[in-house]
Amino acid sequence: MNILQINASARANGAQSTRLANSIVERLRAQAPTGSFVLRDLALEPHPVLDEAALQALFTPAEARSPEQSARVALDDALIAEIQAADVVVLGVPMYNFGVPVQFKNWIDAIARAKVTFQYTANGPEGLLKGKKVYVALARGGVHRDTEADSQVPYLKTVLGFLGMTDVRFVYAEGLSMGPEAAAKAFADAASQIEAVLA
Repeated sequence: MNILQINASARANGAQSTRLANSIVERLRAQAPTGSFVLRDLALEPHPVLDEAALQALFTPAEARSPEQSARVALDDALIAEIQAADVVVLGVPMYNFGVPVQFKNWIDAIARAKVTFQYTANGPEGLLKGKKVYVALARGGVHRDTEADSQVPYLKTVLGFLGMTDVRFVYAEGLSMGPEAAAKAFADAASQIEAVLA
């Protein structure tokens, strides 16, 4: 089993979403100790935004790219290779202003490439990153699960499904900014959820 962990918090240290993702990975690695493990921390290794220069590089044929364009595309290629090789993906995603962090959006923009990780067919779009299990560790200061304020889960289901990853399980730690007792309860609840999704 090849595991890929993506830490999407802006914090390199002390991120609650990373704490949850680490817990999931520890359990997975205990179940399959001989598999490979790749960790990409987007705070320590921030990925560049998809700007005009990046788009120009991507839409320029490989043989016609400048050295700078080739280097930019290679950054995205590395992330695509990681997700293609993974059997299990663990995403640590905090909620920032009701959405995902920009670090995570940059990662999505990097791995979503037409004719590589998705394609359009006569029957509509087809995701090409199939057969993967995805665990998403969500850390939130407030309580938003199953409310209209939760824009994260619909977005994640949509974009991951678009890329072919439809086996997605969510683990929630909510109320983390509502006092020590609420935070302790949130992590206890999250531990129970991890036990359930990995059973």
